[in-house]
Amino acid sequence: MATLTFKPKNISKKIMGNLNERAYDVVLNRFGLGGESERKTLESIGNMYSITRERVRQIENAALMAIKKSDAFEQEKAVFDELKELMVSLGSVVHEGDLLSHISKDKLSQNHINFFLVLGDEFTRHKDDDHFNARWSVDNDVDGHIHDGLKNLYKSLNNDDIIAEADMIDQFLDEIKSLNHEYKNQEIARRWLLLSKKISRNPLGEWGKATSSNIKTKGVKDYAFLVMRQHGSPMHFREVAKSITEVFKKKTNSATCHNELIKDARFVLVGRGTYGLSEWGYRHGVVKDVLRDILKEKGALSKDDIIELMMKERFLKRNTIMVNLQNPKYFKKTKDGLYKAV
Repeated sequence: MATLTFKPKNISKKIMGNLNERAYDVVLNRFGLGGESERKTLESIGNMYSITRERVRQIENAALMAIKKSDAFEQEKAVFDELKELMVSLGSVVHEGDLLSHISKDKLSQNHINFFLVLGDEFTRHKDDDHFNARWSVDNDVDGHIHDGLKNLYKSLNNDDIIAEADMIDQFLDEIKSLNHEYKNQEIARRWLLLSKKISRNPLGEWGKATSSNIKTKGVKDYAFLVMRQHGSPMHFREVAKSITEVFKKKTNSATCHNELIKDARFVLVGRGTYGLSEWGYRHGVVKDVLRDILKEKGALSKDDIIELMMKERFLKRNTIMVNLQNPKYFKKTKDGLYKAV
């Protein structure tokens, strides 16, 4: 949280002191500077005065211009210099919500700061669009570098990518390596990443494409994928459900979890109620299907070699594997005692 040397409400009162009553009221309501901290629309203010939206806009613009030309505004130049220095320390281009919450958690104080940003010629507001969230900047050159870097970073990602935050920051810094060194630190880069609508974090703080189910988690199976991936080895569905409840604070029924996992190709049933991830190399299919895949891939193998390979794929008893190998429809034992797929 930033510590300001001034009280926003007092500054607003000073620089608005020369406005006439209606102009003062319009600015107060438009920027939410009153006790309710609600920013009113042009239409709602127009209804209050029985004037058009356009007339309210004209009054607002004239009032802002009058403030900027006033001696009171000139006397508070240090306030705007302080805000600019703060923005530079945050990276010169900052997500609007991140900037305001960094300064204060109080909504009314945030509205006063937003008012100052609109008044200051050194501040530029960029509206949100398909790629980026609304943001403020004090350096258009830095702004351009960040926008291009974020777009290039997005293009480099695959839909299934899940990237640790430190690695994502490193990739992003590499995209903007031509930018001045003074801006290149982990905290600023993290703030810049928040500008993108196309790139986002999942609940575990890992990054990827915002539309990916690995990032924009929607239900039990997505939460299950993340907890299993974090766990790093196969888990029983009851353990998965328990972990979802603990990690994400989402109470999860074990049976529901089992039903979701068995329908999703990201998960492979490797034992009684135990699942692994297909990205770990586990093959889909029942025991005979996996046996056939192994033998087709490796050729004829001895019993011991088959059991060793199958134990890496499934949590099984040796006898279960041997019973499946006895099925002449799918397997054949050669004269030298090896097994091959039919």
